[in-house]
Amino acid sequence: MHVWVPGPVIVGAGPSGLATAACLKARGVPSLVLDKDACVASSWRERTYERLRLHLPRGFCELPLAPPFPPGTSLYPTRDQFIAYLDAYARAFAVEPRLGARVRAAAYDAAIGFWRVTVDESSSGAGAGAMASTEYLSRWLVVATGENAEPAWPEDMEGMDSYRGAVMHTSSYKRGDEFAGKKVLVVGCGNSGVEVSLDLCNNGANTSIVVRDKLHVLPREILGISTFGLSVFLLNWLPIKCVDALLLFFSRLILGNIEKYGLRRPKIGPLQIKCSTGKTPVLDIGALRKIKNGEIKVVPAINQFTDNGVGFVDGSREDFDVVIFATGYKSNVPSWLKEDEFFSESNGFPRKAFPHSWRGKDGLYATGFTKRGLLGTSYDAAMIAADITHRWSNALAGPSAAAHDDDDGHHHHHQQR
Repeated sequence: MHVWVPGPVIVGAGPSGLATAACLKARGVPSLVLDKDACVASSWRERTYERLRLHLPRGFCELPLAPPFPPGTSLYPTRDQFIAYLDAYARAFAVEPRLGARVRAAAYDAAIGFWRVTVDESSSGAGAGAMASTEYLSRWLVVATGENAEPAWPEDMEGMDSYRGAVMHTSSYKRGDEFAGKKVLVVGCGNSGVEVSLDLCNNGANTSIVVRDKLHVLPREILGISTFGLSVFLLNWLPIKCVDALLLFFSRLILGNIEKYGLRRPKIGPLQIKCSTGKTPVLDIGALRKIKNGEIKVVPAINQFTDNGVGFVDGSREDFDVVIFATGYKSNVPSWLKEDEFFSESNGFPRKAFPHSWRGKDGLYATGFTKRGLLGTSYDAAMIAADITHRWSNALAGPSAAAHDDDDGHHHHHQQR
């Protein structure tokens, strides 16, 4: 079945897809939002643990054009508060995604100048599990599946098949109480690894965390101001190296020297690393105290799995009931988007860095791949909406206007040269 979509097709109904649809709607452009899951913002709903809080004060977590968080929201919104906010946002802009619609393939058909988006949808009329395939045709395609589309697991680790304990990814970790009294090894020391370790520890699990890489740990607040907010403010006035030096100075003051607990800091500062690689510093919400007093044990990298536990690279062995991989997430774009010029096939991210990562050619756009969280999403959504609206009004104005508008909008400059 072929369906022609007048506005853009947006793939993904997380914060990025919703924000883009809302910004378009505010400019009078309709869109069709598709999502493979049965609800809006499924990553937040289904793959976060119950006690999760956002790391940034609520002012930094707002989506474009949205009313602020309701009164009574914590300064650092809880997972449930953020999900409620996203639901209210979709309602406020009457964004009604087609849910349970998995995009199998999307490719540009140059002959007709449209994107062909092939979608498998569970058809309500037929029996359970029956799938109907629909092909949507649209002039514009917005990729909003995001940086965290699916859990990333480490490459085959030796002996994992023979390990008899439970193995899981943080995406399926909900709450710590079921692990009380168990020996748990958390693999990965980003924010999710450190926070899951803290949650486990608070619930009476005997917790160890593998710290393989160097990492920056910063306090969540400095002198009562959020570390993130302070960084954003200081970057207006000072070069990034100076801001990093200040952050590290305050971190040493507040957290002390973390090196002696087996946490080695990189030579490069936290903001510089964030800018060049997108790797976020760990914002401490209490785990460091547990590491200092030995309640959370820091262990070296895993060499191989054994029947009942693991062997570490330093030759020691230990038994564990559960191993939880806090190895992050990855983009799934290469699995469905038939295009490799704008998106890289190796990591599924746009090849250009922020702020040039939002637009490709032939009406292809990307939102939520900036490695700058919800602020990056807001920027992308506004840029995409303005660009598509410009083309939309030209398309309505008739073929002559549209012909003048080439892909990069540089047409007018050529005439002046």
